[in-house]
Amino acid sequence: MWWENEFLRLKNRKLYLGRNQATQVARKYGTPLLVYSRSQILANYKRLRAVFSCQTALETRICYAMKANPHPEILRLLRRTGAWIDAVSPGEVEEARRLGFPGERILFTGTSVSSEDIRRAFNCEGVIVNIDALEQLDLMREVKRKEFRGKKIRVSLRWNPGIGRGFNPGVITAGKRSLDGTPVKFGIEEKKVLEAFEKASSYGFIPVALHQHLGSGWVKEDYEAVQAVAGKMINLAARLQKAGFRLEFLDFGGGFGPRYAKNQKVFPLAKYAARICRLIAEADLSIKAIAVEPGKYLAADAGVLLIRVEYLKESYGQLFACVNAGTYNCLPRPAIYAQAYHEIVNCGGGKGGKTRPVTVAGNLCETGDIFGKEIPMPVPKRGDILAVLHAGAYSRSMASNFNLRDFPKEIFIGSLPFSVGR
Repeated sequence: MWWENEFLRLKNRKLYLGRNQATQVARKYGTPLLVYSRSQILANYKRLRAVFSCQTALETRICYAMKANPHPEILRLLRRTGAWIDAVSPGEVEEARRLGFPGERILFTGTSVSSEDIRRAFNCEGVIVNIDALEQLDLMREVKRKEFRGKKIRVSLRWNPGIGRGFNPGVITAGKRSLDGTPVKFGIEEKKVLEAFEKASSYGFIPVALHQHLGSGWVKEDYEAVQAVAGKMINLAARLQKAGFRLEFLDFGGGFGPRYAKNQKVFPLAKYAARICRLIAEADLSIKAIAVEPGKYLAADAGVLLIRVEYLKESYGQLFACVNAGTYNCLPRPAIYAQAYHEIVNCGGGKGGKTRPVTVAGNLCETGDIFGKEIPMPVPKRGDILAVLHAGAYSRSMASNFNLRDFPKEIFIGSLPFSVGR
């Protein structure tokens, strides 16, 4: 199958998670259950590092977007590889520090930050603070003067290049407005970038990087726009260097992800990396590193959600597989984003025969609580275990206790024995 990888395999029509049959895992630990693979996360990390390292002698900094899945075991695993952290709140910064990441390998990119947010970030030694607004600098100066006078604080600057890309209007993080007309709140417009660098320097901060993030879920069709913006950022970095700012690194953000659907045309990451590295060399920049911020790329296809069919329901000619889990408390993406798709597999293979459109319906009091709508599949039966694939990112991290439903259990598999999550 198109979705098979080192973690997910079909054998005799039965789904295996590594060496473990999915139905047996569900029987042992109960459902709903999130299952993660250490080996798949590591394989994704190594693949991404190789894509960039084979193109340049510059250091490649893979900054894990921990908002995708901040599970302590994932963070410990990535810390041992030398990964960095992309943190978007003081809580994420502090959790990364608690789990052993040195402050020097954490980039804090907040938005609408408060004085308290800034204080907590400054309190973590070595953390690089990413500036989201020219106006944010005044808050930062106030906090520095009151509590951190004389402290050397490195900063980056997030610019908004005026172009964004993403699979849904809600995850487009650059440009003037998202596709649905929502004003984009992130980053500093190009005409204010030099002023922001000069202001940061005059306030006693040490500017070390330029950063961008266009959005989430790029596909092949986004390549031309994305590579053009990368070129714009490199040109901007060259102008900053000419103005006297010698940057340590450029951070191209995230956005590239895994293949969620059979008909999805995957973003050409190797081509993108090659172009970035070539343009940097041509611009004669003095930087020593390139940074990217993967979240879904590392974690999504390393996780599945196992759920149990409680009964089948016929209504107005529609067939529902009613399961013992809800989207909002287990895997919110398909309920939140109309374009979010997750393949759903019957772990036991189903009973075969004629397929029918089946809607996999959750147990929450919400019409949008649907894991998959009218999916052609052999009709499942009561007690069957279904696997919702690509559930390793933005599942538990976005989950809520809506309807006072419990969160799913989480376990890890890999070369080490089973371990239960948080």
